[in-house]
Amino acid sequence: MRFSIAVNPGRPSPSTDMRQVMAEALDLVKIADQGGFDVAWTAEHHTIELTVSPNPFQTLTHWAGHTRNIRLGTAIVSAPYWNPIRLAGEAALCDIYSGGRLEMGLGRGAYQYEFDRMAGGVPQQEGGSFLRELVPVVKGLWAGEFAHEGKHFSFPATTSVPQPLQKNVPLWIAARDESTFRFAAENGCNIMSTALRKPVSEVEDLHRKFLAATAGVPGAEGLKHATLRTSCVFADKAGSDQAVRSMIDFGRSFENLFKNVGEVRNGYPEPVDFDVVANRNEYQPEQLLENMMFGHPEQIIEKLERYRAIGIDHFIYGSSFFLPHRNAVRSLELFCDQVLPHFQKQDAVREAALAH
Repeated sequence: MRFSIAVNPGRPSPSTDMRQVMAEALDLVKIADQGGFDVAWTAEHHTIELTVSPNPFQTLTHWAGHTRNIRLGTAIVSAPYWNPIRLAGEAALCDIYSGGRLEMGLGRGAYQYEFDRMAGGVPQQEGGSFLRELVPVVKGLWAGEFAHEGKHFSFPATTSVPQPLQKNVPLWIAARDESTFRFAAENGCNIMSTALRKPVSEVEDLHRKFLAATAGVPGAEGLKHATLRTSCVFADKAGSDQAVRSMIDFGRSFENLFKNVGEVRNGYPEPVDFDVVANRNEYQPEQLLENMMFGHPEQIIEKLERYRAIGIDHFIYGSSFFLPHRNAVRSLELFCDQVLPHFQKQDAVREAALAH
């Protein structure tokens, strides 16, 4: 089982120095690098203080200079905001700067608020059309001379300059619906999903979609399914209470954007009253403690073993929900010291058994 971490710098208050925000994000990436994580992911978002990452490749290049082993990924590049030639070139340059450590995740984009400012008001539900056109075009540009005449992009024969350092940059598609799972499989892309705040039965359903999408598709047998959960490891009730409180506070701003039900002023989404959202029960403390990757180290191991039994072979530790930095650091250290070794030991035993 592989483990990666999503680190999305966010500024909870205008009084917080942005340099502090970026330094704290780097702290987590360095701990993950030293602790044995496989990939550090960061998102793309614009004009929103909830996630400060207008160009994820710039962030990953910065992280590359401070890490040695961990791979570096976009989770995700929003397809409607990019010209494919620019995307191919910027991603390739990031791959070079990072020494061939890039993993590129792409998706249709999440928030209508951003679409109204970055994609000319295109309905967010139509973002998938951009994604389906963009992925094969970027792959074509990385392969060599390539011309394209499409619905959203058109250009004469050209190529990506530079070319990636890796011969095949791993590609990932963010998906929740079956058609996107199938598109990813047919285009040789791994899949990343999130159950949001839903019960573990949602993880089971997402993996069922993955298995159905990859069944019978040539070459799809090697594709991976990674799933993300907001995560916090704690040792006492104070840590538990803080994780729940931070998740609720973050969720009130997230639901504004995700459901497009509130105002955004100076980059800050207005916290919504949970009474106006249909999924308000998901934010009950007992539900968060059950459904999120929240718990003591032993509880986290038990939850992850259930994910592995479902068939999940890559877990993404979601670190960014305005948890105070000291709590975020302690959580990640506990995960590295007490959770990862359990799975690393089991993987070593399996590899030894296979060798014999």
